[in-house]
Amino acid sequence: MKDKMKVNDLSSPAGSDGKSSDGNLGEKTEGVTLITGDPKKAIIKLSGPLIVAMILTSAYNLVDAIWVSGLGGNALAAVGFVTPLYMILVGLSNGIGAGATSAISRCIGAKNQEGMNNSAMHSLVITIVISLILTALLEIFLNPVLLTLGAGETIGMAMEYGRVTFAGTILMLFTGAAYGVLRSEGDTMRTMHAMIISSLVNIVLDPILIYMAGWGIAGAAWATVISQALVIMILLYWFFIKKDTFVNLSWKYFKPDLKVTRSILKVGLPASAEFLVMSVVVSILNIILVQVAGTDAVAVYSAGWRVVMMAIIPLVAVGTAVITVSGVAFGAREYQNLSIAHTYSMKVGLAVASITSVMTFILAPYIAQIFAYSPETAYLAITIAAFLQVMCVFYIFVPLGIMSSSVFQGVGKGITSLILTILRQLLFVALFAYLLAIHFNLGQQGVWWGIVAGNISGGVVAFIWARLYISRIQKLILNK
Repeated sequence: MKDKMKVNDLSSPAGSDGKSSDGNLGEKTEGVTLITGDPKKAIIKLSGPLIVAMILTSAYNLVDAIWVSGLGGNALAAVGFVTPLYMILVGLSNGIGAGATSAISRCIGAKNQEGMNNSAMHSLVITIVISLILTALLEIFLNPVLLTLGAGETIGMAMEYGRVTFAGTILMLFTGAAYGVLRSEGDTMRTMHAMIISSLVNIVLDPILIYMAGWGIAGAAWATVISQALVIMILLYWFFIKKDTFVNLSWKYFKPDLKVTRSILKVGLPASAEFLVMSVVVSILNIILVQVAGTDAVAVYSAGWRVVMMAIIPLVAVGTAVITVSGVAFGAREYQNLSIAHTYSMKVGLAVASITSVMTFILAPYIAQIFAYSPETAYLAITIAAFLQVMCVFYIFVPLGIMSSSVFQGVGKGITSLILTILRQLLFVALFAYLLAIHFNLGQQGVWWGIVAGNISGGVVAFIWARLYISRIQKLILNK
């Protein structure tokens, strides 16, 4: 578990040639003042708005599932088969955003204004190019891919939902990159406002388009695309018309540079690949579930996992804040703040996870009823509740992996974060799920406990790796 690192690498801010500017970034905004100060205070203040925004974003994903479940179990399963591909896009969106946050925040820490603005513009250009390529590929190869994933009898509904969803690829990726730029300068409030608007519009449009307009499962996809388009308009207004952000987005600051591109992609691509790995694992779990319990098991997992993802949002928000704080600390060469950020975020995460675990266990039967409001899905309620109660053990160990990976992303070591995800998801989760579900004949509950066991193992490895890295980087700078 050794992270190869040269002492010279410690002084190279992202998005530059290793040299800082004259140290004058101009008048600091409140967000920049925050992220260059006390890391504990920054993590808490950055996390708050992110928690609110992410909860609402997850809420509209949950609402999608709730409204779609009214169309029957096959409709809910169809969304489940599209989910792995959708996760790839979410991963790219978050990955490019993480790459932008890491690169720009390191420049802010190093007081490199030219690198900061150029990194921001590179992030947007990269986003546009990737979006165009992916949209074409998804629209052309969607049918065979869904069949490979096991859609089978639900292929019609899955195609109907997927084609509309993936037509909005550029909208999803662009918002992720823009959010990353805002987070890099400590402006999570504006990120929150944009995400709230998107969520509320989606929640309102869902029943209108699915049932009132009679669009069925495609209506849920259209609600998402329309809400994303609205947010894009708001973001463009802030960046290019109002122009009151610390980072300046303008083509006059864009100077094509492979070093800048690499600085973004060496975090962005591994972070995106992490979601690809998770998507592959979801596909594997779906295949195992179909084999041991049929498509109903996929519907249970698809619905229940949305609740799980919503429950761990506070932990993801804290981890997202850690990326910014770690990036600034690394760029400013204040390496003691890396240890502070990692340790403090871990404590906050464990406290939150413990509370979430207890609440989920108690409320699981009532939460499950949300997906069982129609006669077509009522029979799934008991199984969904059982799934959620097993996941309560999973929550406790999530902070170990998230906070550790976030530190690596912040300092620009995206590959390390990716390796940790591969170990956790492919080596541990998929393997344990297969062994427990098939080899030990535990059925779908074997898959559930495989998820728990895999994340415990992966989280412990990530935590140890991060502590060793932080300890070594502090020793290296002392020796230098």
